[in-house]
Amino acid sequence: MKIEIRVKTNSRKTGIVPLPDGSLVVSVKAPPIEGRANIEVVEALAHYYGKRKRDITILRGERGKKKLVEIA
Repeated sequence: MKIEIRVKTNSRKTGIVPLPDGSLVVSVKAPPIEGRANIEVVEALAHYYGKRKRDITILRGERGKKKLVEIA
């Protein structure tokens, strides 16, 4: 399954908010430095969907706020 997400970095707490269009807003505590935010995004999505971290892949948007993520 492929999902469009929007990432908010440097948040007070990590969380996921579903939007009416089927996309998600993922808030993470980590700053967007050296891929730390991407690591936290993968961990948050794994917890949200009950999957392993290795089942989640960022297909597009490694360096941006909008990402396309595939969940196996």
